[in-house]
Amino acid sequence: MKIFADGGATKINWRFVEEGKIVKQLFTLGANPYNRAIESINDEWRIKLKPEVGDSHVEGVFFFGAGCAFPDKNKMIRDAIANNINTSVIEVGSDLLAAARGLCGHGRGIACILGTGSNSCYCENGEIKENVSPLGYVIGDEGSGSALGRLFLGACLKNRLTKGLKEEFLNEYNLTVSEILDNIYKKPMANKFLASFSPFILRNINNPAVYNLVYNSFKDFFNYNVMQYDYKNNTAHLTGSVAYYYQDIIRKVAEDTGVKTGVITQSPMNGLVKYYS
Repeated sequence: MKIFADGGATKINWRFVEEGKIVKQLFTLGANPYNRAIESINDEWRIKLKPEVGDSHVEGVFFFGAGCAFPDKNKMIRDAIANNINTSVIEVGSDLLAAARGLCGHGRGIACILGTGSNSCYCENGEIKENVSPLGYVIGDEGSGSALGRLFLGACLKNRLTKGLKEEFLNEYNLTVSEILDNIYKKPMANKFLASFSPFILRNINNPAVYNLVYNSFKDFFNYNVMQYDYKNNTAHLTGSVAYYYQDIIRKVAEDTGVKTGVITQSPMNGLVKYYS
């Protein structure tokens, strides 16, 4: 059995694979080593992951997660895996590498992530060749759930949306302006807080003001990221919850900016399993 993990900022999707077929699926909390203590990660995996593995023979664990782009952080995740799963093969890489291999396989193309955060790269044969830094949710992450949430809140609280929509939003989430500001400026994980409003934004996408801010955020993602690669001779593939649920608008923006799009999927997992088989 092989175990694959696709870890975003919010959750990790674990897949247990035998003979190329997924036999079990499990979700745990996001494990970005920059944002979460390794002790917390290890404790959760001991309780939720280790019992699911049991005595099964594991050929290898292939973990791809947010924050896993540097050797010291990857070692932390590798050690946590080794503490809970008995296997001689443990590979740890970034969520962007998972997107590259899951979307483009052994070919070439532009792989993009649009989830809580955003990222992109040009890849060949399963390896990242070029990467435009996403710069995080404060000054970057265009097109991400956190960016959409930030733009929506700005428009909402500065009364650039209809009054009825503002009241509906505040009532649905049971929030005051003061509580919103506290969550953004005083509490941890502001990016997740901002991204949590994506379902409401999508539900009101037919509101012209909402549509325009979403369209422009995706346009910024293409302009500032995708179009810095050789986009004229390559296809852009996208993965992530935002990419999946907003794909009609994304394809429209791509067409308007001259970018050819291919696969848009919620998770790169099926492509990853195929890549390693």
